[in-house]
Amino acid sequence: MAKEGSDVPPQAKGSWSSFLKSIASFNGDLSSMTAPPFILSSTSLVEYSSYWAEHPSVFVAPAAEDDAAKRAMLVTKWFLSTLKQQYSSRSEKLGSEKKPLNPFLGELFLGKWEDAAGETKLVSEQVSHHPPVTAYCIWNEKHGVQLQGYNAQKASFSHTINVKQVGHAVLHIDKYNEDYLITLPALHIEGLITGSPYVELNGCSYIQSSSGYTTKIDYSGKGWLSGKKNSFTASIYPDGKPKDPVYTVDGQWSDAFSIKDAKSKSVVEKFEGKKTSTTPLSVASIEEQDPMESRRAWQKVAAAIAKGDMDTTGQEKSVIENSQRDLRKKEQQDGREWERRYFKRVEECPTFEGLAKKLNEAVDADKTNGVWVFDESKVKSK
Repeated sequence: MAKEGSDVPPQAKGSWSSFLKSIASFNGDLSSMTAPPFILSSTSLVEYSSYWAEHPSVFVAPAAEDDAAKRAMLVTKWFLSTLKQQYSSRSEKLGSEKKPLNPFLGELFLGKWEDAAGETKLVSEQVSHHPPVTAYCIWNEKHGVQLQGYNAQKASFSHTINVKQVGHAVLHIDKYNEDYLITLPALHIEGLITGSPYVELNGCSYIQSSSGYTTKIDYSGKGWLSGKKNSFTASIYPDGKPKDPVYTVDGQWSDAFSIKDAKSKSVVEKFEGKKTSTTPLSVASIEEQDPMESRRAWQKVAAAIAKGDMDTTGQEKSVIENSQRDLRKKEQQDGREWERRYFKRVEECPTFEGLAKKLNEAVDADKTNGVWVFDESKVKSK
């Protein structure tokens, strides 16, 4: 049996034990809790949108495939290839999952990838603070591929930290005027007792295409007696025919997986996450960034966290939080709402609603302070 706090730095064992006790008795959204210093990240959650496209060539590959079933398979391959970056890359780099900084309303993260796929751009913006919602758009003009979406997270405690992701993403391919609705998996945090938290996905998620194919992905963590962590199986089938798949997939989303032709059982695509290098994201230097851009806004907090100086961390966080409170108060007095830079709230989103109906998915606009879409005119005007 793993010993409580066995991976926690000696000087932090007391605060970790107190943290575990406070989680167990906490009611409400855990994201508002103060975590022990050694588990804090100097990266804001608004940066996490970049994990969707760290393999740009995999992201744009479906645009070059004329067969609709193969396109659905390549979209599935791309989505599965993002999971390692989204949910386990931090544990591998930092030794454990860290608690990201909570973005402030209007916080931005902008960047681009440049490689053999051409230029792929990213815009990420915190569009709501209560509840916290991040919206993002990633696009590659050369290949005519665009991903946009938004998400919020609800964290609760029952034996472990459980996180329900609210929101969705939609991938659009210009050449085929085709859309793919992507639902977001639920997750929980393993390794809390030892002080080495890592993410495990659970339940299932879907990719629904407008061309008539559905992908269902089932996640299963490491069992008590057998199995490997981060395991999953998936099947890609014509709408309404889950027992008649065209392709099947299995493996570990944090390592490697194989896609097979369901009839012949032959492997048609493979992805090895640990061997496939990511394309670095280019971000403007801090001096050139807008004051609302994440790394510029949080630079003093990040520097204090890096030094382990928690007094300065608290003080600098308070400066940002208090200025935000003042802004909200002023807006309330003036009877206006904060204007989003790149996204807008819409009453309806026919693309999402049409595809969601096939999956019996709800919009849940009340949980995300509205339905958010990318406003291309705002990018062009900047």
